Amino acid sequence: MASHTENETGKLQDLIASARVVLWDFDGPICSLFSGHSAAKVARELVEWLEGRGLRGVVTDGERRTLDPHVVLRAVDARHPGSDLVAELEERLTNEELRAASSAMPTAYADPLIRTWTAVGSRMAITTNNSPRVVHKYLAGRGLVSCFTPHIYGRTQELHHLKPHPHCLNRALNAMGAAPADALMIGDTPSDYLAARSAGVPFLGYARNERKAKLLRDAGAESIVESLWPVLVGLRA
Repeated sequence: MASHTENETGKLQDLIASARVVLWDFDGPICSLFSGHSAAKVARELVEWLEGRGLRGVVTDGERRTLDPHVVLRAVDARHPGSDLVAELEERLTNEELRAASSAMPTAYADPLIRTWTAVGSRMAITTNNSPRVVHKYLAGRGLVSCFTPHIYGRTQELHHLKPHPHCLNRALNAMGAAPADALMIGDTPSDYLAARSAGVPFLGYARNERKAKLLRDAGAESIVESLWPVLVGLRA
């Protein structure tokens, strides 16, 4: 009887071997975007900006206390879809993300994994809720743009298309002419898993701590790694 670890390794090998196309979430698996520029502070400043414009009622108390700027953005879009207010809020968030990209911390083993996967002939895409401008800036700083160009699919003005909606994954698959079964999504949040499931794409969860792993497991994700190292080892094998 194979051990649990051998089963896990076998599953990971199968995911790696069948991935002709790899769809990466950005903030988490590739870098920690807000490592030097607090996401909670950005969320708070977006709420304060709304309040300064007399729009306190646009977000609930729970949304006001969130540590996630995307929660604030989604909340305002849900109540004022397609409005100038949403466009202005999204632009403010993009500017904060651009500032954060300068001090983002690379995820351990992400760079060599991306380069190796590209070298063995798999194609890479980014499917993220962050601004594509931010992704470009970060990848350029790491010398990784050529591994992904032109397949960077990020936040658009159509905010109802943010993950867990599979829109950005479907855009990537269509542009690359790839079948969902030939792809692999690497993400670190339940919304990444749910988007992959909706798109019919196999999923590998990246969880840098037990809290993240539990959220992914509770959402239904089965294959989860705590580090990208075993993925790199599996790919080299």
